Amino acid sequence: MAYFGVSTNLVNYLKYRLHEGSKSAANNVTNWEGTGSIAPLVAGYLADAFLGRYWTIVLSMVISAVGYGVLAASASVIRLESAALYAGMYLVALGGVLEPIMAPFGADQFDDGEDDQRGRRQSSFFNWFYLSLNCGSLVGGTVLVWVQTSVGWGVGYGVPAIFSALSVAVFLAGTATYRRDQPPGGSPLTRIAQVVVAAVRKFDVEIPSDSSMLYESDAVDGMPAIHGRRRLLHTGIERTRSQAGILSFLTAGEKAAQSPWRLCTVTQVEELKCVLRLLPVWATGIIYAAAYTQVTTTFILQGDTLDRSLGRFKVPAAALSIFHTLSVILWVALYDRAIVPLARRVTRHDSGFTQLARMGVGLVILTVAMAAAGALEAARRRLIARPSVFWQVPQYAVVGASEVFTLIGQMEFFYDQAPDAMRSLCSALSSTSFALGDYASSALVVVAARRGGAPGWIPDDINRGHLDYFFWLLTALCVANFAAYLLIARWYTYKKTVD
Repeated sequence: MAYFGVSTNLVNYLKYRLHEGSKSAANNVTNWEGTGSIAPLVAGYLADAFLGRYWTIVLSMVISAVGYGVLAASASVIRLESAALYAGMYLVALGGVLEPIMAPFGADQFDDGEDDQRGRRQSSFFNWFYLSLNCGSLVGGTVLVWVQTSVGWGVGYGVPAIFSALSVAVFLAGTATYRRDQPPGGSPLTRIAQVVVAAVRKFDVEIPSDSSMLYESDAVDGMPAIHGRRRLLHTGIERTRSQAGILSFLTAGEKAAQSPWRLCTVTQVEELKCVLRLLPVWATGIIYAAAYTQVTTTFILQGDTLDRSLGRFKVPAAALSIFHTLSVILWVALYDRAIVPLARRVTRHDSGFTQLARMGVGLVILTVAMAAAGALEAARRRLIARPSVFWQVPQYAVVGASEVFTLIGQMEFFYDQAPDAMRSLCSALSSTSFALGDYASSALVVVAARRGGAPGWIPDDINRGHLDYFFWLLTALCVANFAAYLLIARWYTYKKTVD
């Protein structure tokens, strides 16, 4: 609630309270959101390597609570407004790493002994976890947007600060009940570096034909295992398919030394291969994010040009995000309770769909949303009377549907397919596609803002531009992105573990 209470209407705060132009306000919001999407990568590394997920969550919540306090102060004290606002914004961005770390922490709570049901329950958990985020978004995007526009920005930013501090207390209150049997396992970057160095050193070593000759280790073999990590199965011994034969085969001199910079276990090699397989899927999230972020930028700018009258009231353009949130809430319940059971009967898959299939459906739905936004903008330019702002409802609702398929599917996919000792880092990695997507959106806005000496697609006066062209461009990018995703999904191999 605190985050969406700030982010939903931030572009209007920058434009009308700080008097920034449309391009500057949109770019500052997307750059802030991009920074908030990169910060989880650092937090994920700290969680896996040193702190563990629990203490990383606590630290992040405290930092973000301080950030919300600074934001509230900046909105209340005029002379602090600009500098303090950006200080508070970026404290929130640095501390706002909860989703990529808390989702794996929640999934860790399920009992390993219930293997037949654990997968289904974890998949359902990700759905309802995401719904809880959107319940907060519902309050932040409606009640707090109304408070900001009708009561004042100081109160509108003060309420998120209060609830952010309250969330710290609520989380700490549950400490005694949490399952925390996934301790940090040391630096995953070091293990990856060891595999790369060993690969260079053993480039000319002949690969053994018998995979049983490859090296594996546990805590009693001389090379300590990573706590809480299951072994990964070897995925092939051909040189073109796997480096495990080269890196994990013991030469006579290495049987005694067992240096991790010369000898890597099969599991260690497979960890790197798991991460490499995730990267192409991760890359397709960049274009998705560039299109998705329009909900908080150009959708609102478009709404400002429409008829916002509702009887005697003026509906804030940012308040239309309620339909996006309601769509997510509706689709989560529909997906978990109706679509999955029906799909399970057809596909015989425990989760109804494979994770890759679920994400692909969301990519198609988002393409439809961008096309709907472009069609509305084209119609607005042709009509003499201004269309109602409620004409935006379909595009907001369709984005919400795509979110349930792609973003929740992505959370589950990166948790499930990551090596056990790198789940925080890989879950955070998925959020960095949003960072790059935000930056890509900023770059597209800059390019579209001006064309030569004439007004571009997104000038300060939207009526003089061609926002519809911008939405058509995003539609085309989404189509190309989906085509690439189909190739990647067909190539992808799911990981296999030894429980």
